[in-house]
Amino acid sequence: MSFTEEIKWRGMLHDIMPGTDEMLKEGRAAAYVGIDPTADSLHIGHLVSVMLLKHFQLAGHQPIAVIGGATGMIGDPSGKSQERNLLDIQTLRHNQEAIKKQLVKFLDFSEQTENKALILNNYDWMSKFSFLDFIRDVGKHISVNYMIAKDSVKKRMSGGAEKDAEGLSFTEFSYQLVQAYDFLHLYKEYNCKLQMGGSDQWGNITTGTELIRRMLQGKAFALTSPLITKADGGKFGKTEKGNIWLDPEKTSPYGFYQFWINTSDEDAEKYLKIFTVLSKSEIELLVKSHTEAPHNRLLQKKLAEELTVLVHSKEEFFNSVAASEILFGKGTKNQLRSLNEKTFNDVFSGVPTFLVSKEALIRGINVLTLLTSEALIFSSNGEIRRLMKDNGLSINLEKVNDSELIINEEFLINKKYIVVKQGKKNYSIIVAS
Repeated sequence: MSFTEEIKWRGMLHDIMPGTDEMLKEGRAAAYVGIDPTADSLHIGHLVSVMLLKHFQLAGHQPIAVIGGATGMIGDPSGKSQERNLLDIQTLRHNQEAIKKQLVKFLDFSEQTENKALILNNYDWMSKFSFLDFIRDVGKHISVNYMIAKDSVKKRMSGGAEKDAEGLSFTEFSYQLVQAYDFLHLYKEYNCKLQMGGSDQWGNITTGTELIRRMLQGKAFALTSPLITKADGGKFGKTEKGNIWLDPEKTSPYGFYQFWINTSDEDAEKYLKIFTVLSKSEIELLVKSHTEAPHNRLLQKKLAEELTVLVHSKEEFFNSVAASEILFGKGTKNQLRSLNEKTFNDVFSGVPTFLVSKEALIRGINVLTLLTSEALIFSSNGEIRRLMKDNGLSINLEKVNDSELIINEEFLINKKYIVVKQGKKNYSIIVAS
């Protein structure tokens, strides 16, 4: 398949400028996606554009990721009802470096690759402009009438749908022209003839093609992908805790895995097409198998595996699977002990915790004393004995039937925790302090 055929069957094509496909068939081409470094991590909302670049490279073309060190200092009004906080150069530089490290997981930047990916920073060329030079040499080529005709500008100027929406500042209004110049610069310096992005970027991208036509008499092209939505109408990539980030410190690998494993059947099929490089035949086979046995959730499991391994690692994927097994009462003591502390805390978030002296555990405590006097999980020894008799008490996912058992530091997970389980899903955590 050609690049456009590939992204079309995957549901990743929204708008495409006439002639784009023909230009790509002429030989190796370069295309770019802009990413504003407003945080020191990408979130999964960025992944559609990143996957566009990945498929572009797999099709034999050269992908360019432009980190918006300059545009990030302004703020894109597209899809926004209020002006963003402007970031200082030090913060932007930090964010750029963090994003670069994440992009390496998706794109091939190695020197040995003929169509190696590039990461550029538009601050490197925009910072050389004075304000007067920019408005004289660039601004005169695009009229105000042309710029305010764009939907993203019209919505903000009219106040949008939200009552508290503010107007459009000159700073944000200039964003369109600055992004257009990025395209012109890449066209001149890297022979980049295509810009890609989300459908809300169509106005900004086509302004770039128009600037190239007017200043260089060149022909450039635009391609956008749909904005991803959930089948239930909810916002993609958002949870009660906020965005799903690629940075493990912002969203743990387990939380990342859980987002994908909990998707609906309809969304899982769509997301497999968009966020993985699995072939059409592989996905069709998965869909067929899933339809025959939907309770096995094959689509969700494959989606969660592909994304967690890609963004984090195989180790974190297996860690997350183990954590899920534990949460649903199917885990083993070895899986429990394999969890790192962050995943452990994610799994048992909200579970009642009880502090116990670590020195006392080093000496050793009788299980009855531990669970009634030290941790206060049970009200009496008789309650524990009855639970033991019914085979309903587990410590670290091992059944306990011996009321004389001594609990010591060897029971500690991550040198800190003991998991007490009553029945099938009633957990308590003892924390050694």
